[in-house]
Amino acid sequence: MEYIRRAESRGNVEIDWLKSRHSFSFGHYYDPAHTGFSVLRVINDDVVKPGYGFDTHGHRDMEIITYIIDGELEHKDSQGNQAIIPVGDIQRMSAGKGILHSEFNPSDTVPTHLLQIWIMPQHHGIRPSYAQKTITQEGKLSPIVTPEGSDTAISINQDVTLYKMVLDDKEDVTISTKGRSGYLHVIKGQLATAEHTFSDGDGYGVYQVDDVTFTASERVEALWFDLPPIGQ
Repeated sequence: MEYIRRAESRGNVEIDWLKSRHSFSFGHYYDPAHTGFSVLRVINDDVVKPGYGFDTHGHRDMEIITYIIDGELEHKDSQGNQAIIPVGDIQRMSAGKGILHSEFNPSDTVPTHLLQIWIMPQHHGIRPSYAQKTITQEGKLSPIVTPEGSDTAISINQDVTLYKMVLDDKEDVTISTKGRSGYLHVIKGQLATAEHTFSDGDGYGVYQVDDVTFTASERVEALWFDLPPIGQ
């Protein structure tokens, strides 16, 4: 079975300093047909004006991942963590029993384009934590977030592996989804399955199938989420 979320149908929020597209229901945007996929709860595609950002606010019991597409983001939190997240890094904050943080575009001239991703935790009430790594791309699919973490991947409090997908024109990749669910978010480029074509901002979920094959028609940067099964 499959789930398709087209970029143009996402929720849209636009204020003076922020342009945001919501793949799933978030904040004042609610659509009962799009409230998440497996334990994947939020993919917000945000563009933040230079010098602006999200003032200090709180989270609980959520795994929050930040992926920078363009520019940089400055993070500060109540655990004493402070860092600049550039293009090429992945960041994870486990909110656990409660954390306060802020996120700002530190540039005076360059907008920050990012994905903020929320994943529901496996264990609640844990001690909040923070991790950040530089992504190492090896092949078509590189794990950048895994349950246990590694030298090249950040750990997460959930049975989820997040891969960065990079395909060149006419390259393909087949991904096993047997006994699992999977979700694709296209960042840049165009790729297709046997029946559908996807491009910038599109989402595609599969479950109760054994595998899925994607073929690129131009260079592709995307994220692939290996998720717990749905409906089994």
